[in-house]
Amino acid sequence: RAVPGEGLQVPLWLLGSSFYGAELAARLGLPFAFASHFAPRFLFEAVDLYRSNFRPSAQLDKPWFAVAANAIAADTDAEAEYLLRSLQLRFAAMARGVRGQLQPPEAFVDTDWSTSELAFAEQSLACSAVGAPDTVRQQLETLIERTGANELILTAQIFDHGARLRSLELVARAWGLPVEDTVAGA
Repeated sequence: RAVPGEGLQVPLWLLGSSFYGAELAARLGLPFAFASHFAPRFLFEAVDLYRSNFRPSAQLDKPWFAVAANAIAADTDAEAEYLLRSLQLRFAAMARGVRGQLQPPEAFVDTDWSTSELAFAEQSLACSAVGAPDTVRQQLETLIERTGANELILTAQIFDHGARLRSLELVARAWGLPVEDTVAGA
């Protein structure tokens, strides 16, 4: 039983970050979403594997793919890069084996990071669109072009809740999407 979706014909998707997920989604004829917002290393190979091995099913007659990406927008590119530091800190800490809650951006500069830790963070965040609204839109359009994605799944892991809501609003407006009053007024 799936609550609250029981009886609503909610489509089944497979979310994966590996070749196995791509192969399974293709074999079962399911839509596939790749978790490239934290595991971009195998994105392009997984997409190719999914598309080339896809078998039609009762749910889907052709491949349908979504790519997940980090989207951090602010009024300026510099402000967005500053907000990204929280996520950079999280991944650099993971390279040390440290897990925990998202930290404020200023915590990133208070730590001495090794070259390998910074490289791990950069590689983990390769599918990130960061900048002013037009910059983010251009970066996401490039990601769509490079992957042939049918859909985007965006996440905005930003320490400050108000900045996170503002980022989501800026991304939505950059794509011409409606913005709910609860987001715009928060």
